[in-house]
Amino acid sequence: MTSSPSRSVSAAPSLLTPDEAPESAGPPPAEGTPAAPAPAGRGRRARRIGVRVLSLLALLALWQLAAAAAGNPSFVPAPRAVWDQLVLLSTTHDGVRGYSGHLLVEHLGISLRRILIGSALGVAAGLVLGVVLGAVPWIRLVAEPVVTFVRALPPLAYFSLLIIWFGIDETPKLWLLAIAALPPVAVATAAAVHGAPTGLVEAARALGASRWDVIKDVVLPAALPEIFTGVRLAVGIAYSSVVAAETVNGVPGIGGMVRDAQRYLQTDVVVLGLLAIGLSGLLIDGLLRAAETRLIPWRGRA
Repeated sequence: MTSSPSRSVSAAPSLLTPDEAPESAGPPPAEGTPAAPAPAGRGRRARRIGVRVLSLLALLALWQLAAAAAGNPSFVPAPRAVWDQLVLLSTTHDGVRGYSGHLLVEHLGISLRRILIGSALGVAAGLVLGVVLGAVPWIRLVAEPVVTFVRALPPLAYFSLLIIWFGIDETPKLWLLAIAALPPVAVATAAAVHGAPTGLVEAARALGASRWDVIKDVVLPAALPEIFTGVRLAVGIAYSSVVAAETVNGVPGIGGMVRDAQRYLQTDVVVLGLLAIGLSGLLIDGLLRAAETRLIPWRGRA
């Protein structure tokens, strides 16, 4: 008669060290629970906006103090006088429509159209010339001093010559803005193309790429960040040259309005025109920066 042996079940000794023992800190958080939003980014954005608003208010206060200290509206107009001119030039009063028969927005729109056409022509020519200068050494040796010479000339220096050649209509104005916008794009493009990564260029050639394929698929994508910087500089230079372009037969046009108001000591109109040029220039530069961020996402990456 056999009896089954009794087994004594004992707890096995733990093989975990005290550091490896599980923590009993309560149940883990449920899956899918959203994390608490970090307010740091929004706080920095709010601080930046607050600093800009305060700086704008401080600038307006200094402007008002300078106008009060000068005591001469023809020398330093008060902010209220400029605001009154903004309202006056944006509406029709006593049968007078804006300034010289055109509203302020119409003057600004005509100048922006001139800047757009002139800058587009200058940027396109500068891109082609810059690629050629950067890719062909002997052309760079010959043409680079000419581009540097034109870049050093102030716009008014050759505007009189353009008037002699093309008259006083739109053509000399567009030529002036195009010539002003060309050198920055050409110089930036030539430097970027000339400094393209040698390893990538040699690898593309080893794989059988033609010269045009190397430029199109390797050199230009690597050079785009610097090219876009040149485009922003070119648009800024063309924008700053609009007053020079509209010195002759420039009304309607914001630069022509400023020049005409200067003859009659209408300082408030001059200041209003300068503010319109500057604020629209900030808007255009912001649009260019947004386009740069969207079109060149690899900028700043190795």
